[in-house]
Amino acid sequence: MNLESPTVVVNKSPQEVFEFLTKVENFEQLMPESKEKFEKISDSRFLFQLKGMPELVLDQKGNTPSSQVVLGAASDKLPFTLTADITDCGDGTSNTKLTFDGEFNAMMAMMIKKPIQNFINTLSENIGKL
Repeated sequence: MNLESPTVVVNKSPQEVFEFLTKVENFEQLMPESKEKFEKISDSRFLFQLKGMPELVLDQKGNTPSSQVVLGAASDKLPFTLTADITDCGDGTSNTKLTFDGEFNAMMAMMIKKPIQNFINTLSENIGKL
């Protein structure tokens, strides 16, 4: 299952957006209002829980300086990645787009598609407010 957020314009340089997104504690600021729990586990790992959802642990899986941050599920039970692609607009601003990519059976995909889409849309909107 592949889901994408709308591309948002951020009034920060790609380097600033990249640095923000590589500090896992900053994701707490991006979470939806339905966040029930957020905990930094290490410099590259955090746990969060949204209302009505199980706790999820995300790890930084790989980064490309100033252009991409990849987070992934720490558990094999729900294998997915969340990728932030950052592009330079050339005037001190940048564009950011989130992509969720996961492997789920058809029944699970049907159940989680809308909540996951809403989640990445909210993250993206909040990145745009930085």
